[in-house]
Amino acid sequence: MTVVVGVDGAGRTRRLGEVAAASGRPVLPVIATSAEDLGTLLARARTDGAMVVVDDAHRLPAEALSTLAAAARTGVSMAITRRPTINGPELADLDEAVAAVGTVEHLGPLTHDALSAMVTAVLGRPATAEHVAAVHSASAGLAAIAETVAVAPDGTPPALVARLQRRLAGPGRDTAELAMILALGLDLDDDVVCAAARLDPAQAAAATRSLHDQGLLVPDGERMIPAVARAVLADLSPPERRRLHDTVATALLATGADPVRAAEQLHAARARTPAAAGVYQQAADRLRFASPDRALFWYDEALDAGAAPAVVAAGRAEAAILLGLPVDLDAVTASPADAARLRLVAGAAAAYDGRPGRAAEALLGANHPGPVLAVAALVATGQPGAARSAATGEGPLPLRLLAQAALVIGRPTVALPLLIEAAEAYEQAPPAVAVPDLPHALGALVAVTAGDTATAEHLLERALTAGLGGPVAQNRHRTLLAWIRLRAGRYDTALAELDRLSGTALPGRERLTFACLTAGIARRRGDVAQLRAAWAYAEPVLARRAVDLVHLEMVEEILVAAARLRQHRRITPILDDLEAVVDRLDSPADWAVSLGWIRLQIAIVGEDQAASAAAASQLGSLDPEGIRQQAQCRAATRWSAALAGEVCPDGVLADAAELDATGLPWESSRLLGHAAIRTSDPSAARRLLERAREMSYVDLVADESVRDAGRGGLSDREVDVARLVLAGRTHREIGSQLYVSPKTVEHHVARIRAKLGAGSRAEMIAALRSRLPAEP
Repeated sequence: MTVVVGVDGAGRTRRLGEVAAASGRPVLPVIATSAEDLGTLLARARTDGAMVVVDDAHRLPAEALSTLAAAARTGVSMAITRRPTINGPELADLDEAVAAVGTVEHLGPLTHDALSAMVTAVLGRPATAEHVAAVHSASAGLAAIAETVAVAPDGTPPALVARLQRRLAGPGRDTAELAMILALGLDLDDDVVCAAARLDPAQAAAATRSLHDQGLLVPDGERMIPAVARAVLADLSPPERRRLHDTVATALLATGADPVRAAEQLHAARARTPAAAGVYQQAADRLRFASPDRALFWYDEALDAGAAPAVVAAGRAEAAILLGLPVDLDAVTASPADAARLRLVAGAAAAYDGRPGRAAEALLGANHPGPVLAVAALVATGQPGAARSAATGEGPLPLRLLAQAALVIGRPTVALPLLIEAAEAYEQAPPAVAVPDLPHALGALVAVTAGDTATAEHLLERALTAGLGGPVAQNRHRTLLAWIRLRAGRYDTALAELDRLSGTALPGRERLTFACLTAGIARRRGDVAQLRAAWAYAEPVLARRAVDLVHLEMVEEILVAAARLRQHRRITPILDDLEAVVDRLDSPADWAVSLGWIRLQIAIVGEDQAASAAAASQLGSLDPEGIRQQAQCRAATRWSAALAGEVCPDGVLADAAELDATGLPWESSRLLGHAAIRTSDPSAARRLLERAREMSYVDLVADESVRDAGRGGLSDREVDVARLVLAGRTHREIGSQLYVSPKTVEHHVARIRAKLGAGSRAEMIAALRSRLPAEP
């Protein structure tokens, strides 16, 4: 007695023959199933002691199964085969009767050795391990399929296609539809499969069992055997394939499946239908702010699949702008519902391009949350009344908090906690809208004005870590972080950003920041050539006359650089515009100090005693809230006096210490240096210079490896002096840069001439140019 269980194609019939041959008995196969014929066959089996063999017992009618079960219980020798699923009580009764006194064999995939032997037999030559592995992958080790694809495991043999046509053409639309859906190879949830096949869960389970019994699914799952899937799809016409894709896409949308995962599945199946286009668009819409580069890919796929350009225009513009890609909004045709989104995009684009006035105008003309987004730009351009009105608009919580903070930017210490709160809210629930600036960036700029560089760095580092705002915002946050660290006397980040962004096309706002970084490094190096490069880079942006309040302190770097280059004619309009913005905001004291400080620095660069005295007087008349601004006002008076030759060493040291403590170490060291070279007291000069050197955190004049190369025996300090001589600096300017007196510079120059054997200054210059490598 033997029961052989296996899916179709597992070799049930072959195994049945082996069992019958091994029994040593006469074999009587059950062919006819009429009661009379079956009774005759069983009587003969009893008489002859023969074995009754029943292939595919699951196909017999219930009456025949019952007769066979009764015979098995009376001792008739019997061997049967069946599919794994018992499809009725009569088959279960027969199975139990045979198995009770016999054995049950379950046929699974071929072993490696058995599969290798089969492939070798089909090929007529030994099969390589790679070929056997390919056959196993295509057939899941199922004997009948492996034999069919043995010659070409990646192909679709006509015999296999014909076999599947016969299997799926029979009764049962459920099984055929499910087979075609599974053939797509998609990783679909059960509810999606049921919706696509139009089956309830019980029907889907039954159809899946049927496909498994037919040997179409892998033994250990619900995935279709690869060779079978190819054969099913090969039998579909293009219209049928499109219908199938649409069916699955519609089911994905109807069941609320994750659109990104759904899009990936349909893309893997190369679906190009209207329904698939809808899934691709939904995936893009989901990703446009979190991952704009991936969103653009899915928008393009939606267009390729037949989506109307107007339908994807707004989302595509939102993703593109976050990537820093140009968007011609005038050429974009969008649906009326999406036109409002495009106005928000226009506002963000104008802000990125460094045009805050244009940004505010575009955002005020948009629907909510446009007006709320416009508040920061309105305040920054000196329009407080319009800003207060716009702040009453609707919008997500992070944007409303940002607007409320922007209204009090005139008082940085008051605005900063509100901006921190807005940044935290933004991180928890980033709004699905293109924003002109994240609260992290605005908060960092305000924190610098408040003298709190630690909070400024913290806000930007959080935004960078979370990847907020897309690549455009990430560039902004990185360049702002570099500028803040430059201000704090830590130049490594600024140098790294200059190197990273060199040659990169930047929008206007970041172009200005990059120029300010370049100018800041150049000022601290005393590099006139780099100052010129920074001014040339920034000039087209500044020519727009679109400066704003929050970037006022950053602009100091480039304006002082311009003053060093004698570009006062170009500086004056920008300072006047900034003065007008501050005036329209009722001259908030802290920002008025920042503006007055720029005028002071410009006067100092030009050694204009009258202008420095006027700036110091104006600063002294202010009553700022911020501790840093208070330190600046005191230092301004001291600095102006020093420029006139009136140096109080103790007072200079005290004011310089306050500047350093409030985040202005570079300015502190410059105040000390200027006072040191103007005092007539040698002891005081030494004290001031010693303190100035202590506060010069980094020497940016040249790299150590450069200093050691071919410099004709010059010392480190002499190389420093020589480079500044080559840059065309006067003895006084070199002394200010290196914190030594002009007389000391004169002594250094004399020793350089002696070491180089130069008879004149011209010979010394020529020798220095040939001996000193180009500055890095």
